[in-house]
Amino acid sequence: MSATMKKGLQRIYRWMYAAIYGYARLSLLVVIAIVSAQVVARNIFRSNIRWNQEVALLLTIWMAFLGLAIGVDKGLHIRVELFCSFLPERAQRIVDKVNRILLLVVGAFFTYYGVKLIAATANSKLTVTKWPACLMYIMIPVAGLCMMYFVAMKMLGIQADEGKEVKE
Repeated sequence: MSATMKKGLQRIYRWMYAAIYGYARLSLLVVIAIVSAQVVARNIFRSNIRWNQEVALLLTIWMAFLGLAIGVDKGLHIRVELFCSFLPERAQRIVDKVNRILLLVVGAFFTYYGVKLIAATANSKLTVTKWPACLMYIMIPVAGLCMMYFVAMKMLGIQADEGKEVKE
């Protein structure tokens, strides 16, 4: 692989990670603001923000799936470290490769079935906001694609933070 191609893939990698991470942080901030506003409205003004639950749930679902993609990138997914630590180094490398292949399969599963779920719910509406119900699931295939990209980059030996720090 040429150095120019590697730099380009690295740049895309960093951009994707920064976009996902930034969006997840912003979503968390907005969810906290919405829930806090609902608490104030209910307890102080004896009122209710009708749309707060749907919007907070939507953002929480999006944040969870994007957080999953970040976890895959950072290696925070569930692993059996204790089991692997007893294996010889060669077997550990094999387990790591199998793990990466399984993560690619899970990413493909998220992408494929996420698109099918979006298509199946495209004609439904959320109760209060009247937004398309498919918005709830739109981050599932996005997270799947990001997972597959992150794992593929790891398999190619490309790290997001090589030569340049990724802000967290």
